[in-house]
Amino acid sequence: MSKKITSGPSPISDEDRKDAHLRICLEEPIERLGVTTGFERYRFEHDALPELDRSDIDLTTTVFGKTLRAPIMIGAMTGGTPWAGEINRTLAKAAQHCGVAMALGSQRKMLERPEVGATFAVRDVAPDLLLMGNVGAVQLNYGVGRAEVEALISGVGCDMFAFHINALQEAIQPEGDTNFAGVIGKLEEIIPDIPVPVVLKEVGSGFSRKTLNKIAHIPFAGLETAGVGGTSWSKIETYRTDSWIQQMTGRRLGDWGVPTSESLQAAVDIVGHDKTVICSGGIRTGLQMAKALAMGADLVASALPFLKAAHEGGYDAVVMTIEQFIDELRTICFITGSKDVSDLRKQTLMEIAQ
Repeated sequence: MSKKITSGPSPISDEDRKDAHLRICLEEPIERLGVTTGFERYRFEHDALPELDRSDIDLTTTVFGKTLRAPIMIGAMTGGTPWAGEINRTLAKAAQHCGVAMALGSQRKMLERPEVGATFAVRDVAPDLLLMGNVGAVQLNYGVGRAEVEALISGVGCDMFAFHINALQEAIQPEGDTNFAGVIGKLEEIIPDIPVPVVLKEVGSGFSRKTLNKIAHIPFAGLETAGVGGTSWSKIETYRTDSWIQQMTGRRLGDWGVPTSESLQAAVDIVGHDKTVICSGGIRTGLQMAKALAMGADLVASALPFLKAAHEGGYDAVVMTIEQFIDELRTICFITGSKDVSDLRKQTLMEIAQ
């Protein structure tokens, strides 16, 4: 008789899945070890005499009609449980205070259990926040249509809405939805009827040029790269399944995908002329944010640093983390001679010889 081999906990119930994701992100080594974002291959040209007063540097930017103090977004993370709701409200309150944007985690649970809608509700603490809603694109093959999406939008009062694309995660997730057949056609049909701008978002494997060319004709308003270099959702799901085969597949494909810098460059080249490009995927410093902006991103998102700050220090720690990113961006503008974000985007990044 063969012996069952397992190295992770048994899969937990659906109502606890979001808490499991949070716990694993906070406790386990879920960042990629064998591949990076790629931003380390580039550097700015230092300007020792910038001819600027640092206090005059303006980081404000306008995205989807709302002006932000800096081109920063707290990336999509969670919702659906009391703990997740507390984190969402902490993040939203800090984002409102600091003048940056925020994305909600997948709202699918609101359709299955409307009573959890309160865990996604943040407008009472963040009335002016540029807020992005979210559901998986694959759910268009599992009964989600225009009415359901509009209910999710109105339920949280979001300004834009993301369809996240997570084929690798679904393949490893014990309860994953893996019928992606015809999703592009479904997106083509539904997006024109959505009452807010629609963003197509990867979740950590990035958009390749192959995928971008397949979707470029769809009338979405923005794209979020979520490239390789940070959190691996393939690894996260290996902690939730008791299938040894799924665990091994998830670990072996833990570094799969397109590094963030490459995905960003592809997105700017293929859709950046008329779409808003949000760069995310392993963004951990203001320098990475600055490089992303110089490569053509309109907005830069990060998630794990804010989750850790919220968990360890609450509202004050999240505010401090946002302010650190902003201060670093401002200083980089200063030492590159960039008076604003538009100037920073004009800076040439030099590739470092490997």
